[in-house]
Amino acid sequence: MTLSRRHLVLGLGVALAGCGGFRESKLNPRNWFRKSQPRDAIVLPGKKADPRGLVDAVVSLSVEPMPGGAIVRARGQLPVQGYWQAELVPQPVSDDGSLVYEFRISPPPGRTDANTPQSRQVDVATFISDVKLSNVREIVVQGATNARASRR
Repeated sequence: MTLSRRHLVLGLGVALAGCGGFRESKLNPRNWFRKSQPRDAIVLPGKKADPRGLVDAVVSLSVEPMPGGAIVRARGQLPVQGYWQAELVPQPVSDDGSLVYEFRISPPPGRTDANTPQSRQVDVATFISDVKLSNVREIVVQGATNARASRR
C-alpha cells in the first residue's frame, strides 16, 4: 500500500468515526421527536361557557357557494338596538351530517331604544371550507326561539 493510499484510508476512518456522534446530536432531524412514552394525563381547565346569549329569532339563512367552500349568512331579529359581537358558533357535526351553528350575540351595555324592526336586525356570516362541507348534508342556525336550516 502506498503512502497516499494509507493517508486516504486513515482519513476516511477518522471521518467515519466522527460521524457516529451525529446520530445522537440535536442537529439530526430524526432526534427531534423521540418515541412516545406513557405519562400522567394533563388536566386542562374547563372550557368557559360563552357569556353571549342566543339571538331571539333567526329571520333568514343563506348558503352561498364560493371557490374552496361556502359562506353561511344569517340574519337575526333582536328586541332592542345595540347588540354587538355577533358570531355563528359551530357545534360538532352530528352523525346524520347536520352542521349546527348557534347565533350568539352580546347584549347592549346600557338601555337602548326599540325603534323599527329593520334597525334591530343583525347580519353575521362565516366561511366553511369544502373539506368540512364534504360530510355535511344540512346546515342549521339556531336562535333562542327558532332555527333555520338549509339542505343539500
